[in-house]
Amino acid sequence: MKKFPTAFTILFALIIVVAALTWIIPAGQYERAMNETLGREAPVPGTYAQVEPNPQGLVAVLMAPIAGLYDPATGMANAIDVAVFVLIIGGFLAVVTKTGAIDAGIGWLLTALKGREIWMIPILMAAFAAGGTSYGMAEESLAFYAIVLPVFIRAGYDALTGVAVILLGCGIGTLGSTFNAFATVIASNAAGVPFTDGLMLRVFILFACLAAGIVYVMRYARHVKADPARSVVAAQREDNIQHFLKGSEVGAPLPEFNRTREIILALFGLTFVLMLYGVIARGWWMGQMSALFLGMAIITFFVAKFHPETKMDEATFVDTFVNGARDLLGVALIIGVARGIVVIMDAGKITDTILNALAHALAGFGNVLFINVMLAFQTILSFLVPSSSGLAVLTMPILAPLSDFAGVQRDLTVTAYQSANGWVNLFNPTFAVVMGGLAIGRVAYDRWLRFVWPLLVILAVIISASLSLSAMVSDVPAPAAEAPAG
Repeated sequence: MKKFPTAFTILFALIIVVAALTWIIPAGQYERAMNETLGREAPVPGTYAQVEPNPQGLVAVLMAPIAGLYDPATGMANAIDVAVFVLIIGGFLAVVTKTGAIDAGIGWLLTALKGREIWMIPILMAAFAAGGTSYGMAEESLAFYAIVLPVFIRAGYDALTGVAVILLGCGIGTLGSTFNAFATVIASNAAGVPFTDGLMLRVFILFACLAAGIVYVMRYARHVKADPARSVVAAQREDNIQHFLKGSEVGAPLPEFNRTREIILALFGLTFVLMLYGVIARGWWMGQMSALFLGMAIITFFVAKFHPETKMDEATFVDTFVNGARDLLGVALIIGVARGIVVIMDAGKITDTILNALAHALAGFGNVLFINVMLAFQTILSFLVPSSSGLAVLTMPILAPLSDFAGVQRDLTVTAYQSANGWVNLFNPTFAVVMGGLAIGRVAYDRWLRFVWPLLVILAVIISASLSLSAMVSDVPAPAAEAPAG
């Protein structure tokens, strides 16, 4: 039986395909103008024009993964900050793990939940969904995999269960964004409507999709615990125990939960609280978060010195940190490769051409058909532009005005955009968070698709039905004028 290609191969193949499209699809661009509301440049509707083509060849294909990390021409960061963040997380987690604090904490948690471990799923998925719906929790979630996965494996589940809890929790939360500044607010501003318009519909989509996701993951987890052979990653069971539990058996004794380890775990939890506070309240991003995890690794080293079971010398601390970063090197590199796809599209000047074609195709539809076609088009665009804020700035100034001609409220267009983007990013191979999370969890991309596709169908039905019903009761009169040309 042939082995499914690795994530690196899949993404590099997509770079080649997109590069080939730059030789076929005409190059074109919208004029850009500073939008004071958005605080950045946005496309100007009606200004699309074909430009001199810039087809991407072999050199561009080979440069794309590098350019995905940083722009070689200007030195500006693309995804290098996320890659560095991942490496620092790897070092931080290795240092905390070395003290035995995580294993001791896992032992305490499993004792407290004895016989009720399944309830970790709804609790954690709801917590991650809260991060997704409020501020679009994505790259930050990569820090949680190394914590959550050992807990689920210790409890008798598999690595995929832990991956699903984080990836689906955050993803469904983002799909049902309520006041997410990086998706809902930006898109609403670009569409010219308050972000509170359509809020109740988004709340319904959030809770309906989250309930479906929790039930789906709990059902899978119960099957795996009852019969490990039913795991989608059953062939890796022993390897995963070796990797995530450092070779100890599922029922093996865990380190003593002493005072020093309690303090280290408290610092560990405080790190994530500070990270979330910094992102939400202080405008932190990858640089500040990386510095936080580096600083907390150093503090953990000094605290560990107070107990003989956790004590380590300076050389051991440095080696542990470096080895932890090395464990996530593949994840850091795959982030650059995923970003390289967008680099090729933008350099080949085909992104705006695709957007313009979609804008023309949407003109003249009735309300229910319009909102579903809009949903489909935003789904296609989300594969090409996984960033929620990037997609909002790119598409909303062009597509939102078209809803007026279909008699559809603009807030439905915003909801269609964010739902499509969130849905696609549950499995999007061009989204670094998906590929990075799967890499940390040691879940092959084809295994993830095999697990998640029935849930994707359920979520798509919920989203489409919700938008269709809302469009049917939309009372916006369609103007008699022609739709704006793009």
